[in-house]
Amino acid sequence: MKKLKMQIIRLVVTSLLLAFVSGIAAGQTNKAAEASDRIEKVSRQTVWAPEPDGIQLPLWPANLAIQKPEIDKPEEVGNGSRLVAGRPWHWASYVSRPTMTIYRPKGRNTRAAILVLPGGGYQAVAMDLEGTEVCDLLTKQGITCVLLKYRVPQTWRHDGVEQAPKVQLPLQDAQRAMGLLRHQASYYDIDPHKIGVIGFSAGGHLAAAVSNAEKRTYELVDAADRQPSLPDFAILLYPGHLWDETSPKTSLMLSSWVEISKNAPRTLLIHSMNDPVDDVRHSMAYGLALNDVGVPVEMHLYATGGHAFGMRVTSAPITTEWPKLVMDWLQSIKVL
Repeated sequence: MKKLKMQIIRLVVTSLLLAFVSGIAAGQTNKAAEASDRIEKVSRQTVWAPEPDGIQLPLWPANLAIQKPEIDKPEEVGNGSRLVAGRPWHWASYVSRPTMTIYRPKGRNTRAAILVLPGGGYQAVAMDLEGTEVCDLLTKQGITCVLLKYRVPQTWRHDGVEQAPKVQLPLQDAQRAMGLLRHQASYYDIDPHKIGVIGFSAGGHLAAAVSNAEKRTYELVDAADRQPSLPDFAILLYPGHLWDETSPKTSLMLSSWVEISKNAPRTLLIHSMNDPVDDVRHSMAYGLALNDVGVPVEMHLYATGGHAFGMRVTSAPITTEWPKLVMDWLQSIKVL
């Protein structure tokens, strides 16, 4: 009996040791995977420029003094420190003179246009991951793509608490871009009633902000600013800055700076439940608030997918399925 007890004790101890060693090995493997997913962060002072198929235009007249971001220094372009789907991504920051870059449709022209609002935490603008790569998709579908390089950086956290800036410079830039597109719709061969927005992460918040701001948040400059700035439709992927993060997780209360208009456009929301950066509640709270005032909303939530995948394909189904969801939705609302 005593011998049997000793054998059982040895088996338990051995099992615990194996589990402990396996845990260490797994942890080391995860850390190694995370380390291999990182690259050296490199930046240089230069103004972001598109490939030859994009036409970059200033948003504001050159002689107009506009408010500068919090840190006034020459524009920089750099790469993100984390690989996405095994590839680096690139950003622009310290943007004081915002631009929009026009990408014409490839093949047939549906005369629809989409203003693309990349993310970057309002510290930078993810120009390829959530910008030019999205335009590659849209232009192949006959859509004119307009990539917005908006003013950054702007601080949204003070002492660890999220707080909106008193003047949201990216919102001014998005409103200006919408007015310019409608004012010059015939030149760009687009339908002024089929101009929407698609935003990612912080750009998703920007898409929501421009969707609900019925009046300009700046003094009118020219005839373009007399055009409506509300988009005709809106697509938000993993947005942030919408849900009140200080409220209980059982609450879907919006942040105090989020305004909801009954005139907001039809909206599509796409988010993953395991997003570690912008909680899925941002989409849920915003979608329900729109629905409450009668704005048509469609929402797709996935179990996995994480954050900031853009157009890059990973093992998560959301990364392969969301572009088709967007195209199907655009057809269902008769944009395409």
